Amino acid sequence: MRAMRAEGFSGYKDFKLVDLPKPAVSDGKVLLRMTAAGVTPLDHTILSGHFPPAKAPLVLGNEGAGVVEEGGGTDFPVGSRVMFTGPYGVFEDGADSEWLAVRKESLCRIPEGIDDVSAASIPVAYLTAHMALMRAGFQAGKMVLAPAIGGSVGNAVTQLARALGAKHAISSTTNHAKAEQAKAIGFNEVIDTSWEKLGEGVSRITGGYGADIVIDGIGGEVLSEALGTLAPGGSLTTLGYSAGRKTTIDVTDLIWKQASIQSFVLFTQPRRPGLTPGMLSFLSFDPARSNRSWPRPSRWPRRRMLCVTWLRADPSAGSCSPSDKP
Repeated sequence: MRAMRAEGFSGYKDFKLVDLPKPAVSDGKVLLRMTAAGVTPLDHTILSGHFPPAKAPLVLGNEGAGVVEEGGGTDFPVGSRVMFTGPYGVFEDGADSEWLAVRKESLCRIPEGIDDVSAASIPVAYLTAHMALMRAGFQAGKMVLAPAIGGSVGNAVTQLARALGAKHAISSTTNHAKAEQAKAIGFNEVIDTSWEKLGEGVSRITGGYGADIVIDGIGGEVLSEALGTLAPGGSLTTLGYSAGRKTTIDVTDLIWKQASIQSFVLFTQPRRPGLTPGMLSFLSFDPARSNRSWPRPSRWPRRRMLCVTWLRADPSAGSCSPSDKP
C-alpha cells in the first residue's frame, strides 16, 4: 500500500511517498480503508523535530476517516463509515496511508449528513474541546472564550459550549470578512479584533463580567490578551501555539482575580475504559435536540490544515503543506 511517511524529522523534505505492506488485523484492531486524513499542528511539530517521543520513520496522521473492511464485528460491520484518533501518527503509524489497522475503542461511527472529509477533522478538535471544557469545570450558564473562530479548536469549543448551555460562547478573528461569515452561519459572539481589542469585546458581551473559562489554542500575544479577560476565579487552558510559543503575561491577572492557568494535551490523558468511545460518541448527538441553535461542523468551511490522502485515486497525492494555517 502507499503511504506518506516521515523518513526523518528535519522538515517537509523528509515527507516521502513510500510503499508499505498492508496491515494485518490482530489484537482487537479493525482494518480500515482510508478515505480522508486530518492534518493537525502536531504533525508539523513532529515533522519539524520538536516532539522527541516520536521516532522516525513514521507515517503521520493523528486522525482520519475510513470504511471498515475487516475485524469490526457487530459493533462496526464491514462497510461502516468511521472516524478516529489515538496514538496514530505519534507513537505508531498513522492515517496518511491507504489502509490502517485501528483499535476498536478508537472508533466512532460518522453521523449522517457529515462527509468523510469533514469527519476526518472532527475527532482531535472536538475531543480536545469537550475534555478541556470539562476539566475546566464547565457548567451550563458559564461564560466561555475560545479565540480564533477559524481554528479547529476555537471553532469546536465555541460550538460545544453553546450547545451545552453556556451563557456566552465567545470567539474571535483578526479578519473582518471572516467575522461577517461567522455571523452569517450562526456564530453571534465573534469579536473582530481588527477594530476592537479582545478584552474590550469580552467586556462588552459579558457586561463587564469577563470569561469564566478560556480555552486558548493560539498562544503568543493572544494568550496574554485572553488571560486579561478572565472573570474572578476563572481559568485559562493553554493547548496550542500557532501564534507563538512565547508570551508575556501580567501575573496580577491571575493573583488579583484568584484565577488559574493550566495546560492540556489530548493524547496524554489517562486511558480509562470507555474514555475514548464515550467522548467520541458525544460527537454523534443530534444538535437539533439542543434548545440552542448551533452550526454543524460541515457548515463551517473546512479548516485549512485539513488535507485528504486520496492515495488510492492519485499516486501523486497525499502530500500537503500547511502553508495556509488557520
